[in-house]
Amino acid sequence: MQRQLSGSDSGSRPPLGFRRWLWMAIATLAIVGVITLAIGYTNAASDPVVRHAYIRLPDWPVHQRVLRIVLASDIHVAGPDMPPKRVERLVGSINQLHPDVVMLAGDFVSDKRVSTHQYSVAEAIAPLKGLRPSLGTVAVLGNHDHWRDAVETRAALSRAGITVLSNNSIKSGPLVIGGLDDDFTGNSDLRSTITNMQRWNGPMILLSHTPDPFPDVPDKVRLMLAGHTHCGQIVLPWAGALATMSRYGDRYACGLMREGGKTLIVGAGIGTSILPLRFEAPPDLNIFAIVNGLIILVIAEVFRAGTRLDEEQSLTI
Repeated sequence: MQRQLSGSDSGSRPPLGFRRWLWMAIATLAIVGVITLAIGYTNAASDPVVRHAYIRLPDWPVHQRVLRIVLASDIHVAGPDMPPKRVERLVGSINQLHPDVVMLAGDFVSDKRVSTHQYSVAEAIAPLKGLRPSLGTVAVLGNHDHWRDAVETRAALSRAGITVLSNNSIKSGPLVIGGLDDDFTGNSDLRSTITNMQRWNGPMILLSHTPDPFPDVPDKVRLMLAGHTHCGQIVLPWAGALATMSRYGDRYACGLMREGGKTLIVGAGIGTSILPLRFEAPPDLNIFAIVNGLIILVIAEVFRAGTRLDEEQSLTI
């Protein structure tokens, strides 16, 4: 009986060749997985792509000099991919662009579960004190900032010399800059923000963490800048972006969108959320040169919905 059971067990085992093939397949998948993760992390930790655009606003004063604006969003300070030391290097890179205004579109902190180190709000924001735009830095809060501590985030930004906008506006040079508090967490008030912006004279730009308020923005605000979506962060060739965290799905996921008489530009951000990985959505900084109509520019490519600002281009808003 024992020999029969033994013989039966032996006969039920897969052939030796099959077992070898199975182990080779498992090992290959493991190697591919490790390489994929390494590529994704390398992408996430890489220097941001700097995207340039010249923008002509219709109300821009004819004799006003060119104004340079840098948009940065979603810094998400946390280990391993975004320690404060990396933020210091990014601040240096931004300063080398010689901006007049720096606009920070929220999400300064990160509480992702896989982080190797979580930093305090003060530690996350302190490096931003090194920004040196000629007209100043303005910021709005994102959902992660509200989830962590909105009061402390505003205080830390103020200590860093950064103007925090919360459903209000400021005049910066010839520009009227409105700043929405975070819409994702239900803290935005678009009507109050627009009313506040109308106190000033000058071309209007609206800064928001998430792009979702864009359909309700009046046409008098010709340009809106946002982040939040990370341009998908992980974009697969057969499935597209795994998530954009927008109620509009991919509609405002990335790049340049035009509707009616207004334009939306959504940056990919610098840091990461949930996982410290990026695929087909590299971190980026956007720099815009606001010019008057007397400067003649050549459009490098025809813009279409969702076009990223990959090269130096011209755009009439």
